[in-house]
Amino acid sequence: MAPPTAVTPPPASVIHALKAPFPAPVFNTEAEKHRITSVPPSSERSVPLLGRTGGSRVTTAATPQLGVLARLARATLHYLHGSDTAKKTFLSRLFTFIFIMSKVKGIIWPQVVLFGDSITQFSFQLNGWGSELANRLARKCDVVNRGLSGYNTRWAKMILPRILPPPTASSPPVAAVTIFFGANDYKNPQQHVPCEEFTENLKDMVKYLASAGVPSDKVIFITPPPLHEASWEKECILKGTSLNRLNSMAGQYAQACVQTADQCGVNVLDLWSLMQKDEQDFTVYLSDGLHLSAKGNQFLAEHLWGLLESRVADLPFILPYWGDVDAKNPENSLLSD
Repeated sequence: MAPPTAVTPPPASVIHALKAPFPAPVFNTEAEKHRITSVPPSSERSVPLLGRTGGSRVTTAATPQLGVLARLARATLHYLHGSDTAKKTFLSRLFTFIFIMSKVKGIIWPQVVLFGDSITQFSFQLNGWGSELANRLARKCDVVNRGLSGYNTRWAKMILPRILPPPTASSPPVAAVTIFFGANDYKNPQQHVPCEEFTENLKDMVKYLASAGVPSDKVIFITPPPLHEASWEKECILKGTSLNRLNSMAGQYAQACVQTADQCGVNVLDLWSLMQKDEQDFTVYLSDGLHLSAKGNQFLAEHLWGLLESRVADLPFILPYWGDVDAKNPENSLLSD
């Protein structure tokens, strides 16, 4: 999946002309210089399009695009009323600039979108699993954090079209999307979502993503991690509440997530089972009984990379390595295919 790049660069003579400084314009009188180059004091500025006086005018108030054109037109007048040398040089460079800018295309970076609750939102903290993925994918794609602390699948389903709207011609291609919810769905009472609705919400999100150009083979579910009740209860007491989650409920929602992934044809990372495999002490993976510790972030990043790597393997390294840039004519390296 090669990112859009520029067309073949213009000749060296054109590049040299663009780099050269503008010659100073020459005016017949100070009054002519002031009349041509002065900027109107009003916030609603306009510039004449025909001749020195009169003619059609274009207002630039509250219109950034017209503002740029107006400044360009004023600069044109500034130089056209100068010497012949200034006039010819300016026009040559102006049309060269317009030609180049009409051909050069911006680089659209592919995206890996991380969609989830607080465990996703916190993933860009120091040693977070999201920042680890971003580091591995530097210069290949953008890793986009769309974690929303406290959100459940009911709310996530509603806002997903705003997170990933239907694609347009300028939309970045999506290499993968992770959906990591459940820790709030099984919480009581405010954020609770029944398990049956939880599974339907996951299915609806997969359906929407397919309609938005992200097929199921680019989607990865992540189950909620196990809950250490004693540690989390301490956190609840500090906040003036009683224990509001149970590990057995986390397991129920994790199992539902795994089953739904199978039904939707998407990959799933079953954190709840992996962290408790062989009756290991899973508390080392948790910072407060619910959220991930540094070791838990590393654990998630390693296992998720095993599912993600094949989806990003074909992404090219964007822009040349610095040692490969032609130092004398960098445009040949940076503006060409």
